[in-house]
Amino acid sequence: MKNRCGWPGDDPLYVAYHDQEWGVPVRDSRELFEKLILDGFQAGLSWITILRRKPGFLAAFDGFDPEKIARYDTDDIERLMNDRGIIRNRLKIMATIGNARHYLAMEQQRPGKFSEFLWHFTDGKTIHNSWQDPTRIPATTAQSEAMSRALKQQGFKFCGPTICYAFMQAVGMVNDHETACFRHAELK
Repeated sequence: MKNRCGWPGDDPLYVAYHDQEWGVPVRDSRELFEKLILDGFQAGLSWITILRRKPGFLAAFDGFDPEKIARYDTDDIERLMNDRGIIRNRLKIMATIGNARHYLAMEQQRPGKFSEFLWHFTDGKTIHNSWQDPTRIPATTAQSEAMSRALKQQGFKFCGPTICYAFMQAVGMVNDHETACFRHAELK
């Protein structure tokens, strides 16, 4: 049996996410956009709730295509508010539409700009931490606070410093696997 971080428990979906996705560096702007939106929907909820509803999110939000989402209108908002496959929070839905528009504005300047913008908070490389005690892992860092401020200046919503740090962990900007976890060394 592999030694892993304690947070996924025994849930097969959570274990698969831990073993295959969490902490793996993501550089693709569109994929980063999707993960930032999902982390925004997580606010106030557990990540497993979002993972279980990810297929519903993908279907409801047109595969997280920012060009389609940016054109959503009041009919789409009502459709989403009635979709039991997602988190039906009007503020988060509205933020997703606005965030798609801000994402597109950045990408129109230069393809890949969104990824460069996000990764510059870690100087373009993964920060490898060495946590033995998971209770010592912070909820925010100076980098996540700076990322949050910069995203908000670009017009993004639901991107506070705690969301940004969870996002940074998820997309491999930070390796916060516990040192005893098999993934810590693999990702280092």
